[in-house]
Amino acid sequence: MHRPLARFLSVVRFAAPKTPTFHTANVTSNAMKTDYELRNIDSEDIEDLLIKVETSFDIKFGDTELMDITTFGQLCDHIANKIQLDNSDDCTSQQAFYKLRDAITSTLQIDNKSITTDFALSDLLPRQSRRSKTKKLETHLGFNLNILRPPHWVTGTLLILLLASIVGLFFNWQIGLSGLVFSIAGLWFINKIGNELDLQTVGQVAEKMTRENYLKSRRNPKTFNKKEIEKVLTDWFSNYFDIDKSKLTKDAKFV
Repeated sequence: MHRPLARFLSVVRFAAPKTPTFHTANVTSNAMKTDYELRNIDSEDIEDLLIKVETSFDIKFGDTELMDITTFGQLCDHIANKIQLDNSDDCTSQQAFYKLRDAITSTLQIDNKSITTDFALSDLLPRQSRRSKTKKLETHLGFNLNILRPPHWVTGTLLILLLASIVGLFFNWQIGLSGLVFSIAGLWFINKIGNELDLQTVGQVAEKMTRENYLKSRRNPKTFNKKEIEKVLTDWFSNYFDIDKSKLTKDAKFV
């Protein structure tokens, strides 16, 4: 585990903020579902996301600095205050779109006037040349977009094989080991050649850039917009953990 996050993640869990008690059955059911979703996020998934946050904002968490963080709002404020760059009140997602549009124009020879946030990626990146064109865009931008994946059924099949192989080790270690090697190698390989789009529009790619490569998506990577940080993190946590944004209030607790 990434050591600076270890102590924080050993106790962290999401908990929904306390809400008034209602006597309506549906409201009570929804509240219980929300509590379940927030409390049962795997700590390793939180670790993965916080490492991505470090990369996106070019920061590093110290060994104990997150120990006193108890709410989502405190985490957002802490990250915003940790970024030691000049503040500039401009829109990063807009700049990300312009940067992406320029990359598309330069590498794919498409008129930038025709590129809008609703432009379909499937039209921009046809299947037969999708990986090569995506690589050109990434080279021009200077970072990976991570918008391609293998088919879900292939990934699912290999994961089932992986689990079966782990169980098989207890019965026939040779067959189990062979299955492990094959499934792990298969997962690595299909992720290298995956050709399915994970997003649908250019605008969605720009939003992903804003989350995962915040500073690199800005016109001036030596600046940031402090007012945006909470929104970026809310969008990121919501997208990553499939949580309704309305539940990620500043008072949402880590327990």
